[in-house]
Amino acid sequence: MNYEEMPSGQNQGSYYQSYQQPMNQYDPNKEVMSMGSWLITLIVLAIPCVNIIMYFVWAFGNGNENRKNFCRAGLIMMAISVVFMVLFYSIIGASIIAGTGAVA
Repeated sequence: MNYEEMPSGQNQGSYYQSYQQPMNQYDPNKEVMSMGSWLITLIVLAIPCVNIIMYFVWAFGNGNENRKNFCRAGLIMMAISVVFMVLFYSIIGASIIAGTGAVA
């Protein structure tokens, strides 16, 4: 490539521009959680009614990425189990209604 054909805004001294990686910044949300943090998390999630609120707070708030992913996975598992329980009870209820209707 001829240097005269390059647009005026490009560096004409070298064809390949050097790429400088950004410096790694310390992010406390990316660090690994300690065993104590996990124990506190599991104890809080064992408290009825508080656990559902804390699942949402930790899943969608600003915090540790490990805890955030754990809570998102927990919410997904809760949603799947609610769907299965609704299907199960619907099938059981329909069979009971059908069974009692046939006898009468």
